[in-house]
Amino acid sequence: MKKIFYLTFLISAFIFINECAGYKPIFGTTSLQFEISSYSIEGDKILGSKLYSKLSNLSKSKKNNQNIKSLDLLINISKTSNATSKDSSGKILEYRINLNTNIQITNFITGKKLLNQDFNSSLNYKIQDQYSDTINLENQTIENLLNKTLQEILINLSKNISS
Repeated sequence: MKKIFYLTFLISAFIFINECAGYKPIFGTTSLQFEISSYSIEGDKILGSKLYSKLSNLSKSKKNNQNIKSLDLLINISKTSNATSKDSSGKILEYRINLNTNIQITNFITGKKLLNQDFNSSLNYKIQDQYSDTINLENQTIENLLNKTLQEILINLSKNISS
C-alpha cells in the first residue's frame, strides 16, 4: 500500500514539475534590446553610478542583435534617512531610508522620450548592537531599494520600447 502511495505521489509531483517547465516572465529582460549611448548622473553620484552600472550590465549582454535601441540616460537620485522610532531615553531604534529617483530616457536617434518618471521607495531597518552590523544592514537596505527601482525602470521601459 505504501509503495502505491509513494509511486502515485512521485508521478503527480513529476507531472506538476513538468507543467511548469515552459514558464516565461511577462516582462523579461531578454526581450528588452537596448544600449546606453550617453548618460549623466545628478544628485548622489555613488548611488547613481550603482544604478547606471546595473543598467549598463543589462545592456552589454545584448550587443549581438541588430534591433538594439540606442538610449540617452539621465539619472537623478537622492537618499534621505530619518529616525522612525526612539526609546524612552531618546536613543534611536529604527531608521527609514527613502530613495527618490528620477529617470529620463530618450531615444538617441529620434530624440523621442521613452521614459520620464519618478520612483520613490523606502524601507526601514533597525539599529543593531554593533555599529558595523548597523552599517551593513543600511547598505543592504540601500541595495534592495536600488534593485527594486531597477525592476520598476525595466518594467516601464519595456512597456515603452515595445509600444
